[in-house]
Amino acid sequence: MANIEPANVDMNTYEENYVPRKPRILLAASGSVAAIKFSNLCHSFSEWAEVKAVATEASLHFVDRVSLPKDVILYTEEDEWSSWNKIGDSVLHIELRKWADIMVIAPLSANTLAKIAGGLCDNLLTCIVRAWDYNKPMFVAPAMNTLMWNNTFTERHLMAIDDLGISLIPPVKKRLACGDYGNGAMAEPSLIYSTVRLFFECREQSSGGDI
Repeated sequence: MANIEPANVDMNTYEENYVPRKPRILLAASGSVAAIKFSNLCHSFSEWAEVKAVATEASLHFVDRVSLPKDVILYTEEDEWSSWNKIGDSVLHIELRKWADIMVIAPLSANTLAKIAGGLCDNLLTCIVRAWDYNKPMFVAPAMNTLMWNNTFTERHLMAIDDLGISLIPPVKKRLACGDYGNGAMAEPSLIYSTVRLFFECREQSSGGDI
């Protein structure tokens, strides 16, 4: 039998032509007035990463869908149910969990924080969180009234999500939408973006560049 010589591969050419894929970021908004900034958040991330978005029914009162980047698909509760008809069909919250490298919930409302801390999964967003692979990062940026933020329940819930490995991007002190002044406003989209990107790039450097 004739010997078959392996084809010569120019590794230098391969390395020059290799382009790593963009990070895949799943952005999610829950029901807070701060969701009016969700479009800005999507624009910030879409300049650097592949982005898919999830919005709860309550957040749609504030999310400006028209202003979202054209290449960002926004998934809602309706999509979770309309995409499945029979056994064997893909399940949206599982597919989104598989797709994403990182999930970011901004804003995270007091209600959704409580649901996540208690393990509830009654909508698309909380089902993704319940099914999340915690070997992959998740960030949350809470937004709520100051007294809600200072509530004892909030402290307990933050401890519970910290145990899961979820990273907190703390709220800031300012005049809130309700008129009160105090801590509880969502961090600015630019800070959320820079925090997540810095984390990702530092992790990539330490792991040798594999996503």
